[in-house]
Amino acid sequence: MESCFHYFAGIDWGSEKHRVCLMDREGRTLEERWIEHSGSSLAELTGWLRQRTAESPAALAAAIEVPRGAIVETLLEQGFTVFSINPKQLDRFRDRYSPAGAKDDRRDALVLADSLRTDRHCFRAVRIDEPAMIRLRELSRLEDELGEELNRAVNRLREQLHRFFPQLLQVCASADEPWLWALFEAAPSAARATRLSQSKIAGILREHRIRRLDAAQVQAALKGKPLTLAPGAAEAAAEHALLLLPRLRLLDQQRVDLARRIDAILKELASAPEGRTEHRDAAILLSLPGLGRKVAATMLSEASQAIAERDYHALRCYSGVAPITRQSGKKKAVVMRQGCNERLRNALYHWARTSVVWNPVSKNTYAQMRSRGHSHGRALRGMADRWLKVLVCMLRNNTLYDLQRRPA
Repeated sequence: MESCFHYFAGIDWGSEKHRVCLMDREGRTLEERWIEHSGSSLAELTGWLRQRTAESPAALAAAIEVPRGAIVETLLEQGFTVFSINPKQLDRFRDRYSPAGAKDDRRDALVLADSLRTDRHCFRAVRIDEPAMIRLRELSRLEDELGEELNRAVNRLREQLHRFFPQLLQVCASADEPWLWALFEAAPSAARATRLSQSKIAGILREHRIRRLDAAQVQAALKGKPLTLAPGAAEAAAEHALLLLPRLRLLDQQRVDLARRIDAILKELASAPEGRTEHRDAAILLSLPGLGRKVAATMLSEASQAIAERDYHALRCYSGVAPITRQSGKKKAVVMRQGCNERLRNALYHWARTSVVWNPVSKNTYAQMRSRGHSHGRALRGMADRWLKVLVCMLRNNTLYDLQRRPA
């Protein structure tokens, strides 16, 4: 393969140290070494590579599995070209050198360098995202993590209430609302709940702006017949539940704060000048029906390179929308793609689901696919695929969504 690169470096990433293999374009191994994960060692690595490439970073290409991190950013900042590869693909390349399945860091670095030399089309060039995009990715992932932690804590609270105080679950079955936590804190036992006045309950409901219930309904539920438990069981469960409340409030407040920060970043990106096309992408995404803050943040942060390159094929594969065909002889099967970015898959699922509710064209298309025998999930993946095609077209033309321009 004709290449503008004269040297190829394979880097097997590690938590404490990295293995580096340097190779020329004829496939001869020039040198191998270990690099510690520290600022001085990474500076030493770039200096060594510059020396071996005669002070010409453009002559060297580096291959690595992890497409981000300190070592990738250091190499890119110094002018080197970095390519990444899916670990599953690297595992297949490894079989070239060891059919028996042997694996070690030294061999992986060699495989990375030699595979980049011979099969560069299988690798993906890595580029540094803008600071706003890096921050958006971090906050978006943290929001998902906080949501999972909050759900775990809520489930623990609900289990304790179900254990000794199920009357509270009659007014809030999921036990995930702050007003219920305040109500439980005011009356942490069935005996105290029966003595809770309507004015106190009304104050809690008013403070948290709860209008679907009134104080009389809540009081009637609290006065229901309590469970009969062993002595001390109710007190122990109540103490357990009360200890969960500060954690629940902290997680809930952090999630609200994160939502505000993400919304501010998206507004900043969407209001950028016309000349900044990569920032204009946020406004285009947010103009699509059914695509809200969380989906837009996930797509911009997880598929930033594919969106910047307007690569429809990469988007549909990376999000799991594109199916997999398995054919051998007379057998042929088309199955759902499993190897993809899970956060991006979930984002497109919710985008397609909400667009079916709010967009008449999507609702009609979804109904047609269901009438042809497609399952709910298969129909939503089809809807997501159509929306990706619309999105890429809008990105290429730098236009916002207009329902009147889309055929029924």
